[in-house]
Amino acid sequence: MTVKRWGLTVPLLGPSLADQRDLIAELPDLGYTDVWSSEANATDAFTPLALASVWAPQLRLGTAIVPVYTRGPATLAMSAATMAQAAPGRFVLGIGTSSNVIVEKWNGLEFDEPYKRARDTLRFLHAALRGEKITQEYDTFTIDGFVPGVVAETPPPVLLAALRPSMLRLAGREGDGAIVNWLSAEDVRAVAPQVHAGGDGKEIVARIFVLPDVDADTARAIGRRMIAAYMTVPVYRAFHEWLGRTEEFAGMWKAWTEGDRKAALEAIPDKVVDQLIVHGPADRCREHIERYVDAGVTTPVIALVAPGDPAPMIRALAPR
Repeated sequence: MTVKRWGLTVPLLGPSLADQRDLIAELPDLGYTDVWSSEANATDAFTPLALASVWAPQLRLGTAIVPVYTRGPATLAMSAATMAQAAPGRFVLGIGTSSNVIVEKWNGLEFDEPYKRARDTLRFLHAALRGEKITQEYDTFTIDGFVPGVVAETPPPVLLAALRPSMLRLAGREGDGAIVNWLSAEDVRAVAPQVHAGGDGKEIVARIFVLPDVDADTARAIGRRMIAAYMTVPVYRAFHEWLGRTEEFAGMWKAWTEGDRKAALEAIPDKVVDQLIVHGPADRCREHIERYVDAGVTTPVIALVAPGDPAPMIRALAPR
């Protein structure tokens, strides 16, 4: 197997953003090709990429993801065009609906009709990033006379974060590919055909949570807390019900609903943690990540969640 792309989630846990320069600059020499940011409750999605574009100009830069609710369509288009102009041919815009927790509870916005909002935003962005003047009434918002003031010579690809079939097919049909997370390597075999049903040659980016060189008990304890935090969110629960994990997560969901957080964590089977969280010796972690590629992921993106200095972990997980 030949790995063409090997990504890393930024900013890194631990060092402050300004202190990550030297390590980011080292990534291309280690074999990393991409850095991908996110936007939830920490840094915004674009600032870490702007810094990385200067610190390591060989890297491809991507957002995974920017929520389509928390930035207006025109603001999202402006941010994307600015990054694409700053890093010509090296920027990928990843958008998604995010979740009701981030949109409603943290930003005070309505999480209505996520499929339509994603579809409408894709259609708007394709026109805006080409520099078109837009006056259009979409199902979920209306644009009246927006004229992009910055148009990159190379418009960035636009990927859509997707979980279940309808959104995965939308990512393949109207986007340039899909961004996925919280799935096992074997789950990719169910997900990838849905994306490719929308068109050939689509990119599939997977954020993969990794704890290298951490003992199994510690890794599983961290993994259980992460799994419980995500799999009790409606969109992720529905995703794993579709993937066939209803029975495996039934105990966790029941205990969580009853308010017993300790029992919810204990109800998550070891085998599920081991499927969704990559842990163990670094060499074994790398082999596990490569199985995602074998199953159909085009761009694996490592998200380090282990405590401690990220530098040795990043070097140990570099592609071979």
